[in-house]
Order: sequence, then structure tokens, then C-alpha cells
Amino acid sequence: MKKILFIEDESALQKTFGEILKQEGYEMTSALNGEVGLRLAKTQKPDLILLDLILPRVHGFEVLKKLKEDKETKDIPVIVLTNLEGIGDIDKALELGATTYLVKAQYSLEEVVEKIKKALGE
Repeated sequence: MKKILFIEDESALQKTFGEILKQEGYEMTSALNGEVGLRLAKTQKPDLILLDLILPRVHGFEVLKKLKEDKETKDIPVIVLTNLEGIGDIDKALELGATTYLVKAQYSLEEVVEKIKKALGE
């Protein structure tokens, strides 16, 4: 079973995604801030990380940068799922190594699941 780490500070969104991903056959771990997310990425070694950018403690860009600099986590695909729509934000995330950049308001849960499957090569 593939493991997904969802670093997102909205617990309602965490819960909704958790249920959908479980139905799709994934195991999901949640982190409500960037600091916990980084720790879980190292200890749990997820197959994919869903990352929000607006996070307490450690900002999403910093989380992404640290994930990609660490030899233990640099190869984990990271899908940024956020409300930030600025082209500068998108460019920065992709430059830092994000696999895909999704704006929450523009994608349904089903579409996000499809992006996850694609990123995992399924």
C-alpha cells in the first residue's frame, strides 16, 4: 500500500482527503504544520507528499526546500496543493523541485487523486 503524507493545516480538508485516499487504497499520514511534516517525511518515508504552502511554524516553500536538500527525502514526489495562484509562487515551487502545482479552488478531489496516481506512476 502506497503511503501519502499530507502536510496541510486545515483539519477538515485532511479528513476529507484521508477518506478518499483510503477508498483509493492509499495510507495517509497527516501533519498540521511544516515542522511535523518534515519530521514525518524523514521517519515515515512516504511514497508521495501533498504539501500546502501556507503553514504554521515552517512555511511550505521552506518545507519543500528542506525536503529536496535532504538525501533521505529528495526523491519523494511533492504535489503542492494550495490556494496561492501567483505565477511567481508556481515558478518558485517548481524550481524548488515540486512535481506538480495545484490550486485548490481549480481542482475537484477526484482530479487531485488522478494527479496523485500519475505522480506515483499508476
